[in-house]
Amino acid sequence: MEIEERAVPFPRAVWTVIWIGLIAGTLDISENLIYNYFRSITPTMVFQYIASGLIGMASFEMGGASVALGVAIHFAIALTWTAIFYVASRRIAVMGEHPVITGLVYGVIVYVVMNFMVLPLTRVPPLRHTQTLMTRINALLPLLFCIGLTISLLVRWSDGRRLGGVR
Repeated sequence: MEIEERAVPFPRAVWTVIWIGLIAGTLDISENLIYNYFRSITPTMVFQYIASGLIGMASFEMGGASVALGVAIHFAIALTWTAIFYVASRRIAVMGEHPVITGLVYGVIVYVVMNFMVLPLTRVPPLRHTQTLMTRINALLPLLFCIGLTISLLVRWSDGRRLGGVR
């Protein structure tokens, strides 16, 4: 694996991470809200569930404040994953050379870390039902396509624009 470091001015890098993270986070939460709509789970419940990771069951009684907290947490996570990918892509050239494969692998990494390392450390309430194959697939696919692939392709696109064309 070839390692290469590409320097980008700090403010431009920050703005790049912000807009890519907001796009990826919006795609991810949109899929989640649509999926849960068909399960009769409201957007309020989704965002309160996200907030419960930080404040526990109290989030379901806090109304709009916990919804806003859930939105903020969701986008903070999306921005964090974007920043991690962006920084890694500055140092590992293969990430820019093979954005589709890299993005899909990154989505799997995000799934594993979030589900098996981060979520167990939070205060989210335990699931009332065992996870089915369909719920696992629905948890994985958005991270593959909305987070991993989106971030990877947009970082690549952004690099091509910065360098005056597609690499």
